[in-house]
Amino acid sequence: MRESSVVVRPEAKDSGWYSAASRLQAAGLHEAITLFEQAAEVVPIPRSPRPIVIVDYGAGTGHNSVLPICAAISVLRKRTRPEHSVLVTHTDVPENDFTALFRTLSEDPDSYLKRDPASFGSAVGRSYYSQILPSNSVNLAWSSWALHWLSRVPMPVGDHLLAAYSGDAAVRTAYAKQAAHDWHEFVAFRGRELSPGGRLVVMAMGVDGDGELGFQPLVTALVDTLADLVAAGVLTDEERQAMSIPIVGRSAKDFESPFAPSGTFEKLSIARMELFEAEDRFWKQYRSDGKARVLGAQWAAFTRSALFPTLSWALDPNREQPVSVFFDELQKGIAARIEADPVQIRIPLAQLVIEKRAD
Repeated sequence: MRESSVVVRPEAKDSGWYSAASRLQAAGLHEAITLFEQAAEVVPIPRSPRPIVIVDYGAGTGHNSVLPICAAISVLRKRTRPEHSVLVTHTDVPENDFTALFRTLSEDPDSYLKRDPASFGSAVGRSYYSQILPSNSVNLAWSSWALHWLSRVPMPVGDHLLAAYSGDAAVRTAYAKQAAHDWHEFVAFRGRELSPGGRLVVMAMGVDGDGELGFQPLVTALVDTLADLVAAGVLTDEERQAMSIPIVGRSAKDFESPFAPSGTFEKLSIARMELFEAEDRFWKQYRSDGKARVLGAQWAAFTRSALFPTLSWALDPNREQPVSVFFDELQKGIAARIEADPVQIRIPLAQLVIEKRAD
């Protein structure tokens, strides 16, 4: 199953929309980075020559982590000597494109490898629903836009793609149970890995005030386009019925559950939690330029990167048409629907600071 950070790629530097601020807004990271910087100010750090260890859980391509990690290292440099080594470990499942990750680290102008000569990058191909690193070894940790992925598909979502929008109570219950189990496991293993006084900053998908996942117009465009592709023969009905997207949003109660009732779990506690609605930067651009075609293309490209690989698992391996044809037709259909009916996308998110009790 996927565990990779979902990326809204930053605008190109030659784009009229590029700025340092717009890059942060690309994944709604501004406030979370501030929290990460604040954590870097207070976490205990080892004495040289032992390296300071920072971990990025669910790294994906690395686009969502280069800025926060670089910011945290800048804060740490005020507390230690410039030659004190910082070891950054990026984790993801073995199927992740680690070549793309290392290309980001080596080529992105905001990469810590370009900004700090005493920083070193590494990667581990292992699920974050298990222990990845030695106990008590991590000083500072980060995870953004990744924990919505479940560790497995509990059951098919026969009447939709997402359990959150299914009318089947059994489906919704099964996914809620899996989400609770996965969050419990993630927190438990981070409790082992974090060193005493260490902190983890998490940005994850939340739910809105009505308990909804958000993204509904985009999901509707995806579901309707899939139906059209079945009718056009690009996709078989059997392939469509086998498709599901194992993602969830969580409420404050969901995030607090492993820590109840004492407020502490595996020596961890939630130091801060906030649920909020992130800005739809594509909509902001549309409100400025009125280009509905661009709006549709941007959201369709995001959906292709974030969700199409998961849908492809349901495709018949012996199908005559290449997968790229399915991807292209699906992307065009989503773009056309968003262009025809431009609407702002609601993006409920949550950010948490979790700290480990100092010995």
